Amino acid sequence: MAGTAAGTTLAISAALPASQNVAGYAALSFTEINGLDKIGTFGSTPSKVTFTPLKGATQKHKGSVDYGALGPTMAHDEDDAGQALLRTAADDQLGEYSFRVAYPDGAKRYFQGKVFGYQEAVEGAENMLMGSTTIEINTPIVPAPAA
Repeated sequence: MAGTAAGTTLAISAALPASQNVAGYAALSFTEINGLDKIGTFGSTPSKVTFTPLKGATQKHKGSVDYGALGPTMAHDEDDAGQALLRTAADDQLGEYSFRVAYPDGAKRYFQGKVFGYQEAVEGAENMLMGSTTIEINTPIVPAPAA
């Protein structure tokens, strides 16, 4: 059933699952990132590999997979534990973190990724102080259906 994104959450964990499945991720302790106004689009996309022979049509093949990236934006909050962990992950050059997107109907999406930077935006007196980051996804998305 179709619905709105209102109520969707994003959470982060510094731990990695023992197994790349719903049970492995569900065993982790996640910290919700509050103040989000957007999470972004994600999902796997294979690269396109082409070969054009001297005789014949161009051949198209699926190449390596890119699992995508999230570009969440949020009202910057120094006291939010989820945002603090997100900023820690942004400063961690090598660290891989686990993430959970939870939809309003209870369905979840789990994955691992690296956080590339955390920027603060000061746009004007009539705007919120905002934070934004990029989370590059490095593993397949593990879907967990609504209970």
